[in-house]
Amino acid sequence: MMKFSTIWRYAMVTSSLLVCGPVLADNCSGYYSQVVTELQSLDLGGGHKLAMFITKSTDGSTDSPFTGTGQCTGYALTTPDGKTRMAGVCGRKSKDGSWSDTWALEPGADRGTWKLAGGTGAFAGKSGSGWWQDITSENGVTVGKWGGNCN
Repeated sequence: MMKFSTIWRYAMVTSSLLVCGPVLADNCSGYYSQVVTELQSLDLGGGHKLAMFITKSTDGSTDSPFTGTGQCTGYALTTPDGKTRMAGVCGRKSKDGSWSDTWALEPGADRGTWKLAGGTGAFAGKSGSGWWQDITSENGVTVGKWGGNCN
């Protein structure tokens, strides 16, 4: 079975507003925090494991409109070779509208990727993608930073 602390780390690493590899010219950036609210793990045998989770999250930015609260959901899949990959989706809202994004973290990567999926209000018609990276994580609570191109 996957260690509980490892599951928390992966659950936290995931969910925020974010996800896309290194970008040379970020025009938006910020910080996120998240708390795991639900976690379910499944041991498939032979080192093959699946963890599914839901988090409450907040995002803040001083150079873009992406400041809000919401939830994320995702999974962490560990294959028999010991590599773990993660992916999911987040939805957040602010007084100006709502937005959603998809995110991923490939095995061995220090940074994950994100891509806007849609939005309402001030976020309608926006596009964007970028990276995210945890700063610290403990007991199901994570704080991280993100950046990218927001149009």
